[in-house]
Amino acid sequence: MINLYNKTTGAMLGSLTEAQLQFLIDQLEEESVEDTDYAITAMTLAYFEEQGVDPGLEAMLRQALGERDEVMIQWSRS
Repeated sequence: MINLYNKTTGAMLGSLTEAQLQFLIDQLEEESVEDTDYAITAMTLAYFEEQGVDPGLEAMLRQALGERDEVMIQWSRS
């Protein structure tokens, strides 16, 4: 199982499928091969829409972002 968290608060945002995780990995810059966290902004979500983001992943990220300018997310396997 792959869980997605708000990195700042530690709150679990939901579970990811392998395909959803691969989408994040493919679309976002990683600082190293062990990198599991990403900054998400409204611009990021707009880009994801252009790239055909899974609706469930988009909804999860939009809820995490809320009215903030940016949210840091992190995934982990359990």
